[in-house]
Amino acid sequence: MFGLIVVGSIVRTTGSGLACPDWPLCEGRLIPRLDPHVLIEWLHRLLALLVSLLLAATALWVLGHRETRARLGGLVALALGLLVVQVLLGALTVWKLLSPAVVSSHLAVALLLFSTLLVIALAAGDEAEAGPERLQHQRTPRPPGLLPLFALTTLLLYGQAVLGGVVSTSGASLACPDWPTCRGEWLPPLDGLVGIQMAHRIGAYLLIAMLAVLIVRARNAADPLVARVGGALLGLAVGQMAIGVVNIVVGIHAWLSALHLANAAGMLALCVAATYHVAASPAPARAAVLEATS
Repeated sequence: MFGLIVVGSIVRTTGSGLACPDWPLCEGRLIPRLDPHVLIEWLHRLLALLVSLLLAATALWVLGHRETRARLGGLVALALGLLVVQVLLGALTVWKLLSPAVVSSHLAVALLLFSTLLVIALAAGDEAEAGPERLQHQRTPRPPGLLPLFALTTLLLYGQAVLGGVVSTSGASLACPDWPTCRGEWLPPLDGLVGIQMAHRIGAYLLIAMLAVLIVRARNAADPLVARVGGALLGLAVGQMAIGVVNIVVGIHAWLSALHLANAAGMLALCVAATYHVAASPAPARAAVLEATS
């Protein structure tokens, strides 16, 4: 799913979105002609098919085991629903001739599906590796207020990634051809394409501030992933800004744009995983009850 998202960015930035003008076939063929743009779009569709088949196999396995179905059935049903929506949006992307609203929605749902699949994997991993160390983490109380902070950071990361897609699909990538100013102004009028570009930049600054707070609040968490993830995310966020600035300087390069989205999806994955681990730790009051009864 991660690869599908990154290749989707390459499809968009190389102008290959309509290289296959029909759907689900490509120019009426199952195997397309050997044209670079056609092959990029066809690879994207092939990866989508593989994700669909693997998710269907996962769903069948989960639904075929009663205990696993009770714990993961809801998440699997959500993933299947998101997959159906994603497939429909993929078809609409072709039928609506790359409508910016449809393409942005395609990315938004893709990131939701990616996050849902990650949570399914984490939940399955907890069942498979329920050793003493994991049980100790699940009994150690989380610092007060840490779960809402991680949840808010995850939402901000998701919104920033989707907004980045809106910047690309709306043609706002070079609305501000300089950095850190925009057309030589620190506070340009926030309207039109400039407003979209500036919203993305302001979101990046807010995210870095949020991650700085997260580092301080999470440093004493019992789970090593939770304690260290803030620093990793901050480093990735700074790198993300650097990629964005270089992309503006070189005039939007397809592979840099793909790296930009790949890094954003990786940050989202880390934050979702950390939020899951924080949620698995009990609140202070519940932890006291668990300790008293153990």
